Amino acid sequence: MDGRARGQGILNNFGGYRCREGAASADGQRTCRSGVRKIRTFQSSPKQETRGDQMKITFGRTAAGTLLLLFVLSSSVLAQQASLRRNVILRRDPSTSSPVLGHLAKGARIMLVDASPDSGFYHVRTEDDQIGWVFSKYVIVSESVPPGTPTDAGTSTAGGPSPAATCDSNLWNHVYHSYRLIVKQQCIAVTGTIVDATATQRVKQSDGVRHEGDGDTHGWLNVDPEFQNLLNAGNMSDEDGNLVFEVICRFPVTQKDARSACQGYTDHIVLPPVGSRVRLVGSYVQDTFHAKWNEIHPVTSITVIP
Repeated sequence: MDGRARGQGILNNFGGYRCREGAASADGQRTCRSGVRKIRTFQSSPKQETRGDQMKITFGRTAAGTLLLLFVLSSSVLAQQASLRRNVILRRDPSTSSPVLGHLAKGARIMLVDASPDSGFYHVRTEDDQIGWVFSKYVIVSESVPPGTPTDAGTSTAGGPSPAATCDSNLWNHVYHSYRLIVKQQCIAVTGTIVDATATQRVKQSDGVRHEGDGDTHGWLNVDPEFQNLLNAGNMSDEDGNLVFEVICRFPVTQKDARSACQGYTDHIVLPPVGSRVRLVGSYVQDTFHAKWNEIHPVTSITVIP
């Protein structure tokens, strides 16, 4: 650009040039007398900025509301256990023409992925962590346990005969990442002997339980013979043949994303020493992370058997 053009145009905020007042050509819009094209400049008005801020606020509120709704829905599905009234086919999609994934036996326990049926099928997850669809008319849906309502388990269906057990369902409000747990029995009483869960660990603990970052214990119970069927392949391969038990929020939480779960709550269950024979009461679940072992989580009480 020559000196004349620079004299008639001034640098705008975007590095281009616009005409000085009175320097426009006959068309009054496109060029200065020097032939330099006019570049229009744009400035947002306070009104536009206000609208933008309002849109940001609205979007933020909508996103927060959506996350809250998803949390509520996932929490409600957590308690939706079910069983089968007859042998059924597990299919990939909700259709009789869909490929077969497997066969489930009468009485098998399942978890509903969605509480409402679709086209006459329930979307379910099996105890072996398979996901698929089964005919809804062959599914018996268990009643959800409202938070804060103790559950009388009576005789254990998962293990051997068990004295009546009462669990504190409020503990579920403090379970870290509860969505990872498949609830097999809401409340159960199990007997056995506490063994040292830190024996194979680099860091040993005098109380015999691992101090997890989420504040929970990771303990081992060598169950009595009548409860051997509570164990699965994960217990045998990764937990030395023991049933895992987790007392929640027992220790200081060092894991950042777990702090909210234990906020305002600390469990004060007394941990009996290694070698104690105990009666342990809590929810019988499968952890779908790690090696998918079974465990009592959360633990409501531990009582030493004389």
